[in-house]
Amino acid sequence: MNSFRFLAALATIFALTLTTGANAQQKGGTLNLIVQPEPPTLHLGVNRLGPTSFVATKIYEGLLTYTPDLKPAPKLAESWEISPDGLIYTFRLRDNVKWHDGTPFSAKDVLFSFKEFLPQLYFRARQILQEVAEISAPDDRTVVFRLKQPFPGFIYSLGASGGTIVPSHLYEGVKDLRNAPANAQFIGTGPFKFVEWRKGSFIKLARNPDYRDSERPYLDEIFFHIIPDANSRAVAFETGKVDALRSGDVENFDIPRLAQLPGTELTEAGWEFLQPIGYIHFNNRHKPLDDARVRRALTHAIDREFIIQTIFAGFGKPTNGPLSRLSAFKDTAAEVKYPFDPALAAKLLDEAGYRAKAGGIRFEVSLLPLPYGELWQRQAEYVREALGAVGVKANIVSTDVPGWFKRITTFDYDIAHNFVYVSPDPSLNMSQAYATVEGDNAGTSGANVQGYSNPKVDELLAQAAHENDLPKRKALYSELQRIITSDAPLIWTHDIVFPTVYRAKVHGLTLTGMGTDESFVDVWIGR
Repeated sequence: MNSFRFLAALATIFALTLTTGANAQQKGGTLNLIVQPEPPTLHLGVNRLGPTSFVATKIYEGLLTYTPDLKPAPKLAESWEISPDGLIYTFRLRDNVKWHDGTPFSAKDVLFSFKEFLPQLYFRARQILQEVAEISAPDDRTVVFRLKQPFPGFIYSLGASGGTIVPSHLYEGVKDLRNAPANAQFIGTGPFKFVEWRKGSFIKLARNPDYRDSERPYLDEIFFHIIPDANSRAVAFETGKVDALRSGDVENFDIPRLAQLPGTELTEAGWEFLQPIGYIHFNNRHKPLDDARVRRALTHAIDREFIIQTIFAGFGKPTNGPLSRLSAFKDTAAEVKYPFDPALAAKLLDEAGYRAKAGGIRFEVSLLPLPYGELWQRQAEYVREALGAVGVKANIVSTDVPGWFKRITTFDYDIAHNFVYVSPDPSLNMSQAYATVEGDNAGTSGANVQGYSNPKVDELLAQAAHENDLPKRKALYSELQRIITSDAPLIWTHDIVFPTVYRAKVHGLTLTGMGTDESFVDVWIGR
């Protein structure tokens, strides 16, 4: 059997195992969760920030999902084949799939999504689809992608968040897809349908009665509660108002206590595909942060172990570069290290020509926190103090999620906090985060929002993305890790560990490598 067909067969077995293993489980019930902060939209094709992805992956689907060991698994595609030369990807779509408005799903929707919708609204999709020579549909149940050259990362770009499939019939005749009225309808093919969004209070989804599997989903409905502060969110779990907490819902220091409550479980599983890393972005377009010597100095000024142990309460692992510890391409030996050393930071700033002036201040910068709750605000406050200790005055500029996104994607900041999903194949994230981007694409949708540019990096990224020989590919990514960490375009604070605390009666929250960003088609509640 062709190795790629074998992977598809394994993925089908995986999906069948989940289904048959859960058939005896109990149907019905309401799952109560928290979404923090309130998302700007529920349309996954328009926005893929964490809060949107958490809710919208229950509404929208992609061709594939991914197992905990990062094998592709069926979603809207029931099977697929990849030609031996890595150039032709053929997907067989599921039968009997309907959009939430009752319209049949077909290959036409896949073509529209990849040819028109995603390229217009999502920079990473534009990057990936530049690798595609042709997308065709021989019939209503088959879609074929013909690549220009081998691109091993392509198979990992087809999940719900990266390859959202949208209903083509709702966009007919629409030119401005970003502002299309259909973007506010939230019509997907997923196991749950949008019911109500009471701003500042809750988002309600209900079981899709026309879902392609008559036995699933098991839940009747899902409520995503919007609760303004971490203490109130902790109380909501303690009192039984909500059934599960994701990282960021409560203060990290509260997680061990809540996990000890009777009938409560804790897991760190479910982030194998996303591989989150904490970032402190430097705006490489603004002086003096356009100087690598300054960026290296400021990296030495930040105690990343303090961030892990104190701010994140130990839920994190050290890192010194652009790839997660979970990546098969991670090369710690290649990374340039920046140990915490304020004295060295001050010395390097002096050598770069930024000596302290009156009041001990070398220069001022704006500091943009990630508006995802108290934990990230606390990290910003720590960074302000740490930079102040070496003579850099950081002025915190707080904003909401839409404001943060606008500032960071238009380079309206000096230093900004963020975390990024790296993904299993480095061609998907590294090319987006570190390749030179000019013109209208610069900064959009999180594409290289630090404005970093190095021609050698651009050259190596292109080579590595298209190299089919694994040892050669690893060597290229090792060299990239060496160069990028030497340039210090940002600070990689830590490999984030996102624990999920949940009631033991809730089953199936983190069955795949997508974790709680999965569709929840297999989640059920015991009585």
